[in-house]
Amino acid sequence: MKHLPTLAFIALAGFATTLHAQQLSGAGATFPAPLYQRWAVEYNKQVPTIKVNYQSVGSGAGVKNFLQGVVDFGASDAAMTDAEMAKVPRGALLVPATAGSVVLAYNLEGVTNLKLTRAALAGIFLGTVQKWNDPAIVSANPGVPLPDRPINVAYRSDGSGTTFVFTQHLAAISPEFDERVGFDKSVTFPVGVGGKGNEGVTALIKQTPGTIGYIEAGYAEQNKLSVALVENKSGNFVAPTPESGAAALASVEMPDNLRVWPVDTEAPDAYPITSFTWLLLYQKYDDAARLKALKDFITYALTEGQSYATELGYIPLPESVVAKANAALSSID
Repeated sequence: MKHLPTLAFIALAGFATTLHAQQLSGAGATFPAPLYQRWAVEYNKQVPTIKVNYQSVGSGAGVKNFLQGVVDFGASDAAMTDAEMAKVPRGALLVPATAGSVVLAYNLEGVTNLKLTRAALAGIFLGTVQKWNDPAIVSANPGVPLPDRPINVAYRSDGSGTTFVFTQHLAAISPEFDERVGFDKSVTFPVGVGGKGNEGVTALIKQTPGTIGYIEAGYAEQNKLSVALVENKSGNFVAPTPESGAAALASVEMPDNLRVWPVDTEAPDAYPITSFTWLLLYQKYDDAARLKALKDFITYALTEGQSYATELGYIPLPESVVAKANAALSSID
């Protein structure tokens, strides 16, 4: 009987731990998913009582889940519009969490340093440039063994912030693309096959020789896919690197509403298809303990968590952006 107090103490301690444990749920963009999921794992090692479950379902679904109030936070590379934010009864706040580049990954044996002009890139996704040895591609790649074979195009079939960022760029560089296709999270491409998520497009590229598609840089890096050098507004062919991505981000200033895209920047050393990606947060939370857990996790993501960005193919946030993001985070109650 003398052991009962000890057992009772252990039981009570376990009960108290359970009471303080928090499981946070998030859903949205596939673009930053590997980084967000890494944050969840690493933060849980430091704070075992807080578990973060992030579902990589696409920006469109992430915004929908957020609007329905079925998650603690959403995520989108397309941010949210004022009209969408006005539909959130508890109010909405957007916080930039990381940044990355949308790359043109391709599967073409013997070709490792493909260069794509602005005209060739738009033409491929308009369906007017249909073969790998089309003059629009050959002109920028002298001496490269480009085959006489059809170009297979892979695109996102789901509502996608990656699509938003990519088509926003194509619409900026090609009046024809802007008129025929436009830009949004979902568009109707004149050519190609769709895959769900960055994961699905990556799989299409890997499985089918002759395929090109747009994915987040980290997916190409992790899957060892070749990526094209893309012509920027200054006429330079630039590879997607942390440095060229950072140059694109540095070309814009983050406004007070924390929404900006460095679309077709004139910076000569910038990779031209680079974007921030955002966490979607409520302005008010009913559960104080859950709110504290969420704030603590996001604070970690904006500070220590940025150290994981480069190794996973992302671009750490500039310090000025982190400061604005933290200030916005503190306004949630």
